[in-house]
Amino acid sequence: MTIEELYRDLHAHPELSFEEMRTAAIAAAELRAAGFEVIEGIGITGVAGVLRNGDGPTVLLRADMDALPVLEDTGLAYASTVTGVMHACGHDVHVACLIGAARELAATRAEWSGTVVAVFQPAEEVGGGAQAMLDDGLYEKVPVPDVVLGQHVGPAPAGTLGAHPGAAFASADSIDITVRGRGGHGSRPETTIDPIVIAAAVVGRLQSIVSREIAPQETSVVTVGRINAGTKNNIIPESAELGLSMRAYSEEVRLRMIAAIKRIARAESAASGAPEPIVEFAESFPVTVNDRVATERTMDAFRSVFGEEAVIDPGPVSGSEDVGLLATAVGVPLVYWILGGANTEAYLTAANAGTIDRDIPSNHSSHFAPEIQPTLDRGVAALVTASREWLRS
Repeated sequence: MTIEELYRDLHAHPELSFEEMRTAAIAAAELRAAGFEVIEGIGITGVAGVLRNGDGPTVLLRADMDALPVLEDTGLAYASTVTGVMHACGHDVHVACLIGAARELAATRAEWSGTVVAVFQPAEEVGGGAQAMLDDGLYEKVPVPDVVLGQHVGPAPAGTLGAHPGAAFASADSIDITVRGRGGHGSRPETTIDPIVIAAAVVGRLQSIVSREIAPQETSVVTVGRINAGTKNNIIPESAELGLSMRAYSEEVRLRMIAAIKRIARAESAASGAPEPIVEFAESFPVTVNDRVATERTMDAFRSVFGEEAVIDPGPVSGSEDVGLLATAVGVPLVYWILGGANTEAYLTAANAGTIDRDIPSNHSSHFAPEIQPTLDRGVAALVTASREWLRS
């Protein structure tokens, strides 16, 4: 099966976090066929392959496998066959490219020496997959790497590559707040403590965190993406639920924002005479930090192979990743780059019109559909080039 055929198959058969059984089986079979030692079931569905080829450095290449609970609306001939589940973040691209790179590195063993570790990670979308693999003894099952490498397809011109040194992807925390009140009849509000009114006040006040509590030179985001409350128009409910997403580029700012969110929720509840709210944390991603020296070394290799015009600095990305845990767990450098997947003509047209945000579907969109080529070929070549830069020639 060609990489293009493999990609179409993966896209048509997406699997949610920690449910990537079919995808994992494909990855394991491909690694075995290429001559890798294969370990399956790491962190539930994770797969790792090891290709030992004499003395030299150890390079870890990582791809995430999980899809999202999104109803696909791309109209592709190979669109998702699973209703309400879609590879809307491009992890199918990541898997296909890593399989392609594994094949090529195995086929060119006479040209390099060292060890390649290919990791197919589950559950990146819920921030738990990398940690699950580590907790399940990943580095007791595979050699500890000298560098961790990986890529993420995104809405940049197809075939472009770029990594930002330092804080490259934001931290992300999903926070659930349950505002508690006292329910009752809508005709007698004086007998109640209305949690919907409290929740509304919390939403409004949260907007002041970024604008009034974080320095202007710091980038941060607080989004209220979900409000659930009530069952009937004339019933004041007992509680209201808020779902927040919070992002920052430093741990200091992250902790300051968390403290502010808790303070605001408690203060607005106290102002209404309500019980203290319940604040709970769901998914959590650390800041993804690219090692500056390793990143420049890898980008130089890209420039020498693909040309200066193909390599960009995307700046800090507001999305989040857990790939960094695979590097920080053993104190080695991370280089994680963006792989452009958007139609180049459409992208440039939108850029000239100033409408990229409206006309180029982003990751997690139901319309997200990377160009198959040159995206796949460039993604495979990027992984191979980066690996060869760190392996011994």
